[in-house]
Amino acid sequence: MKPLISFRHTLLSNYEKRYIPIKVKFWFSHSIAFLWMCLSIYLALPWLKDLSQIVSFPLALLIIGGISYIPGYMNAFLVISLILDRQPGLKDEWPKDEVTILIAAYNEEETIYQTLYYINKQDYQGKINVIVVNNGSTDKTVHEVLKAAHDFSLQISLLHEDQQGKFHALNYALEYVKTPYTITIDADTLLHVSSLRYLVARVKSSPDDVCAVAGSVLTKNSRENIWTKVQEWDYFLGISSIKRLQGLYQGTLVAQGAYSLYKTECIKEVGGWPDAIGEDIVLTWRLLHRRWKVYFEPLAVSFTEVPSTFKHFVRQRARWARGMIEGLNEIKPWDQPQIYVKYSTGINMVMPYLDVTYSLCWLPGLILALFGYYWIVGPMTLLVLPLTIISYSILYFYQRNYVFRRLHLRIRRNILGFIFFILGYQMVMSPVSVYGYIQEIFNFKRNWK
Repeated sequence: MKPLISFRHTLLSNYEKRYIPIKVKFWFSHSIAFLWMCLSIYLALPWLKDLSQIVSFPLALLIIGGISYIPGYMNAFLVISLILDRQPGLKDEWPKDEVTILIAAYNEEETIYQTLYYINKQDYQGKINVIVVNNGSTDKTVHEVLKAAHDFSLQISLLHEDQQGKFHALNYALEYVKTPYTITIDADTLLHVSSLRYLVARVKSSPDDVCAVAGSVLTKNSRENIWTKVQEWDYFLGISSIKRLQGLYQGTLVAQGAYSLYKTECIKEVGGWPDAIGEDIVLTWRLLHRRWKVYFEPLAVSFTEVPSTFKHFVRQRARWARGMIEGLNEIKPWDQPQIYVKYSTGINMVMPYLDVTYSLCWLPGLILALFGYYWIVGPMTLLVLPLTIISYSILYFYQRNYVFRRLHLRIRRNILGFIFFILGYQMVMSPVSVYGYIQEIFNFKRNWK
């Protein structure tokens, strides 16, 4: 057996040493995606011809492009990129740099103590400073913070910012940060025991032009009801796959406020968090606009409480959609200096078109298909499904073998949530996103909660 083991070890060593430049991965993935789209267009010619007889050729091309051609291209690019992705190793998994964690809290009496408890349990060997900013709470948030400061060995500072808005609270706290790294987490986010260590290790192992690292955010209340079960798969597969894709090309588009690390000097250089409903989105795009890079660390796992009611889900996702539009209004894709970021933000510019087409055409087309009218939705639309399944399968095995197994975590059995996620989640997400776009266009009142 020894020769066989030695041969396998040599094979794996050679694979680890093999390096494919990011530029090669980027253009190779685009080439395969383009070929896939060409095949889809060729196979869909009869579909395009039939639909053109009903709604005219330009409108038929617009509809099919939004529900088949472009989504197929994007999914193919995602699949090939995930296959080629290989996370660089960490130079030091036990960094000791002093860090500051910022938590903006508004009426968080039910969660803030537990959040601080999990920070206190971190295996991070450097000094951890925690600044909690009470943003006009009317409940017992302050009491819970003071209780945690008494119970735990953490260095906890409590500040008060009565001017409502998360960006106000974070910018106020930023004035008190003296450490090279600033980390933001939500008041209901729980950190895995090694999460902070891996987050800092990633930025310490990265080139100097990396200014931020987004942590991995998963759900902590997935057992609450069917709606949270569905969102568990969205965070575990959907959001994580996009983060990995963007991280591969060194331009993670959102270093989310729920859990991310930033170089303090970089945040201060761009003026802190902006006055925006998607303050973390706009901040990240400003950082990328300065030619800095933003990474993603899948081992820096955290768990957040996702909306358990449809009403709160709509508010959250509409807010995310508004934040994306805010980012696009401030910095256009063609103004981003890095080609990978141009592409990623360009995709965001296309998203409203895809969501509107899906909401106004695909959903009615699905209803028509149930009655035997395949004018809009038909067999050709299924070409996108295999790529979706493949991309999710790649990420599932990656998450299970590289992340969860290494962190001694277990993937919950959630078959019903997975079925709803695959078959029906997009039917909800696209209309909700369209609602968010409308809110931003007509300048509806902002709602951070």
